[in-house]
Amino acid sequence: QYSPGSVAGADGHADPTEITFPGCSCLSSSCVAPGCPCLCRGASSSTLQLGAALGPVFECNALCSCGDSCHNRLVQRGLQLPLQVFQTEKKGWGLRALEPVAKGTFVCEYAGEVLGYQEARRRIQAQTAKDSNYILVVREHLHSGEVLETIVDPTHVGNVGRFLNHSCEPNLVMVPVRVDSMVPRLALFAATDIAAGEELCYDYSGRFHNSPVANQEQKPSEEETGVRKPCYCGSPKCASFLPWDSSLFPTL
Repeated sequence: QYSPGSVAGADGHADPTEITFPGCSCLSSSCVAPGCPCLCRGASSSTLQLGAALGPVFECNALCSCGDSCHNRLVQRGLQLPLQVFQTEKKGWGLRALEPVAKGTFVCEYAGEVLGYQEARRRIQAQTAKDSNYILVVREHLHSGEVLETIVDPTHVGNVGRFLNHSCEPNLVMVPVRVDSMVPRLALFAATDIAAGEELCYDYSGRFHNSPVANQEQKPSEEETGVRKPCYCGSPKCASFLPWDSSLFPTL
């Protein structure tokens, strides 16, 4: 079932459409800091510096007085680029842009059902080896030591983001962007200039600006190689296997 944005999962863990943030009372058509409380919460999605460390990103919301033309409304406008789902040689379906995409451009959202941990684990354990796993776990580490976890599953409800493949040298980077509530939208931005027809990919591990892969992760244990899937990204830096997060899987 196609949905342009994320929806609440069957377990009702979180409703991404619920409005819990207060709106700004800016009278101009485009908000500016420091007068706009939305911009004071964090960075704007329209002015992201992808080469720098990213802090929290907030957009103006449904309760804000500013107009739809406000520059702090980007991800919420949804898909603006012509994208095409196509059959790749080894990776199944993939996604590409039909026109050039400039670095920093918002491309699409990774949308699906927002799940709690228990429901996500139940779905993972119900899968067979032949089933595709689209469940994505995003962890945001706060300075207090707290970890905010967002789990999105586009298996049954989702958008074009589900067709994005992994690359060890991606041309997209995922950024959690908050609009109406603390449940983030998982927005994908162009990390470099992208040519028309080039496949769109991101790193499933979220390592875009993180440290290089540790040696023990590059060479999975003998037990793990039976469940890990090979990576066909073709990058000179390819780690040979797709990223592996064992937290939702049965103990090996």
